[in-house]
Amino acid sequence: MTAPAYSLRDLARTRASLDGDEVTYWWSGDVYSWAPDEPYQRLFGFEGVNVARLVHDEDAGLVHDEDAGPDAYQLLTREAAFYLDPVTRHILDTWHDLPVVHIWNDPANQRWRPFPVPATELGGQVCFSLEIPLSYPSPLPVAQYPLHSAGDTYKALELFQFFADRIDLAGPAPSVPATMSWTRMSPWLPWMARGQRPGGLTYHCRGRKLGTYAEVPERTRAHIADHHPEFAHAPEKWSEPNETSWTYFRKLNPPT
Repeated sequence: MTAPAYSLRDLARTRASLDGDEVTYWWSGDVYSWAPDEPYQRLFGFEGVNVARLVHDEDAGLVHDEDAGPDAYQLLTREAAFYLDPVTRHILDTWHDLPVVHIWNDPANQRWRPFPVPATELGGQVCFSLEIPLSYPSPLPVAQYPLHSAGDTYKALELFQFFADRIDLAGPAPSVPATMSWTRMSPWLPWMARGQRPGGLTYHCRGRKLGTYAEVPERTRAHIADHHPEFAHAPEKWSEPNETSWTYFRKLNPPT
């Protein structure tokens, strides 16, 4: 079932577009809590948008071949996502009287180098799986953020699956239609103010590559336009470091 012949270029055509056009992914799902001796709870609905532009990474030192790999890319993206009431699906302003801090990750860039692309054939579809364990010093040390930090090391697990039709991948198009799933295990969010309480969150979402940004639900487009209209487009060039929920919270709440 495993198909190692699928290349980074096939993943790139699924995740973005080889011609550098902007590509929008939209997803929706829910966020669940887990904690020792407590039942799992659906705390939030969740909806997000990622607008990406794929460019060749000239700094990689690899020769670009129009007909074959390997190749190296920069995936330039901005990502906005919103916590929703789990029943009404309205975008939340507060939760348990705490202000909700939504996701405004600018940038959320990636560098791609040739690697064995994990791909599984599922009948007429191909599933590209990306499993990303994260562990690094937290931007919110406990000593500075005792109410908002789960620990001095940030640990999370990001699990992506991108699905494309084999017949589309066999063609020459720079971008192919795709759907996706995403699961994330993470600590409590900083704005939840749960300190070092054991437990955390699991995100469970699914979505698809849209034809244009205009296909994003109107409510979501309006919220982005009202707050950060730049998130309707991908970045023009590489920048770093990436923004995360933890670094964004630190910007809003600098240590005293």
